[in-house]
Amino acid sequence: MAIFPRAVLLFRFAVLVLLLFAGSAHGQWRELDWLELMPEEDLRLLESLPQIEHEGDGPVELPDEIMTGRVVPEMDGVEVRIPGFVVPLKTIGSDQRIVEFFLVPYYGACIHVPPPPPNQIIHVTYKPGFTLGALYEPVWVQGTLKTEPVENDIAAASYTLVSEEVELYEMDDADSML
Repeated sequence: MAIFPRAVLLFRFAVLVLLLFAGSAHGQWRELDWLELMPEEDLRLLESLPQIEHEGDGPVELPDEIMTGRVVPEMDGVEVRIPGFVVPLKTIGSDQRIVEFFLVPYYGACIHVPPPPPNQIIHVTYKPGFTLGALYEPVWVQGTLKTEPVENDIAAASYTLVSEEVELYEMDDADSML
């Protein structure tokens, strides 16, 4: 008789541990820095660029080698949380909820200046949609990153993400965005 209650206790403990682990699986988002999405050779190219002069006509052109869209293969399937700015691609409803967008590392990318390299753009879908007061408001996006290219008239992205959550970036978090 003493064996049965002990087995039940062990079973309950095992179930509790499994439930705790399963519940925390999505709670452990890897907070990602944009430069982690660039392969080593692209980072070297970026570091070797001459200082940008903010004089003259026209936008600054990046070398073709950095625009290839190379990815970091190890990023495929990683659950991430990354801050960025929204370039809306598709909205729905009378409240214009954004359900598809490019996430970019700086405000104005793809709109006022040439787009960043494709490995610095993430194509995001978020079924419930969300609204922004203004496009210059940064957001946090959470979901599983995929190394799948997407291209449209605005830009090309080397990564995609089906978002599980989109939330406004709080100003006390701003030190990592500056």
